[in-house]
Amino acid sequence: MSLLLISLPPGAPGAYAWALSHDGQSVAAHGQSTPALLPAAGRGVEVVAVAPASQLSWHRLTLPKGVGAQSARLRTVLAGMLEEHLLDEREALHFALEPGARAQVPVWVAVCRRDWLAAHLHALQTSGRAVLRIVPELAPQPGPPRLTVTGQPERAQVLISGDGTPGGVQALPFTPATLALLPGGTVADGKPAAAPEHAAPPQAEPAAAALAEQLLRQPVNIVQPAQRLLAASRTDWDLAQMEFAQSSRARGARRLGALQRELLHAPPWRPARWGVALLLLANLAGLNLWAWQTRTDLARRQAAVRAVFTETFPKVPVVVDAPAQMAREVAQLHQRSGASSPRDLEPLLSALGTLPEAEQGPAAFEFSTGELRAKGLPADANALTGINQRLSPLGYRASIEQGDLRLQAE
Repeated sequence: MSLLLISLPPGAPGAYAWALSHDGQSVAAHGQSTPALLPAAGRGVEVVAVAPASQLSWHRLTLPKGVGAQSARLRTVLAGMLEEHLLDEREALHFALEPGARAQVPVWVAVCRRDWLAAHLHALQTSGRAVLRIVPELAPQPGPPRLTVTGQPERAQVLISGDGTPGGVQALPFTPATLALLPGGTVADGKPAAAPEHAAPPQAEPAAAALAEQLLRQPVNIVQPAQRLLAASRTDWDLAQMEFAQSSRARGARRLGALQRELLHAPPWRPARWGVALLLLANLAGLNLWAWQTRTDLARRQAAVRAVFTETFPKVPVVVDAPAQMAREVAQLHQRSGASSPRDLEPLLSALGTLPEAEQGPAAFEFSTGELRAKGLPADANALTGINQRLSPLGYRASIEQGDLRLQAE
């Protein structure tokens, strides 16, 4: 299943940055389009919306006992617990729990404006790109601070996550004044200090790379916007909860597609894929070896049959079908010697005489070499199994055709 990743802009629906991936590991295409001009999202394409960090706020809380991710009163509980931390009315906000959230355990809660999210989802669904999953551009994660500079130089943003980040994730304007707000950052003598040594190497999009190196006073790793969308899709987060939750069928299809991508393309599964490939190759080699041995054995048996035939009947010039030719030669020997064969009339009549049904006497006989047809015997399909059990040791088999009992030499 392919991935169509769509970045939701902070404002109203308009142009969307997008990226397309066929395996979930690399970007096949990317661009920016209106909803109607986005890549087609037919069968086999999972549409994932990426919510920008600037539109999300993060809160850490502990759910009370009896309240879980599927609780009917989850929204009411979250709104009450976060009421003092929210600037907007709680009816205007959408809440989403972190994956695997449980009661009485600290969890992260993502909050965004409901009308903003609904407007974008409606615009995409109207254009035939129904969103199956909503992931955050950046989610809280443990570890050293991570900095990513995005956007254009005149309105660049710095995204911060990791230990010590207030609220788990911060999205700040990237200016010299904000460097003091970075984890461990300071401003000395009016000049911004370098990022803390324990922080992870900073990243920057190509357009903001020069500005990032200038202000951070260290090299940065270049990351493409499409690659950032793909990295966001690998998280377990799904903001499509509560009123935006998908049907169980859609969730099942999404999980199946994600599992397929993981098994076929994800690096952690590469040893397993190699193992399966080697197992298939070993089985294929074994089947070929077995087939070769079978062919060799068959050829040896056929050669033995031909050798017996040529030794028994040396006057036959060419061996084409040894069993058939041997049967003809044996029949000719019977004819020349005057001995009867199982295909003659007398043996066939003797075999027929062993049947209880023959005591009433048939009305007529029809004979051809190797076949005797008895008319008027009270034989039916139900009695045919018992008849063949009697005839099989004698080398004959019986069948019923048009009410007549037909005997043939096997």
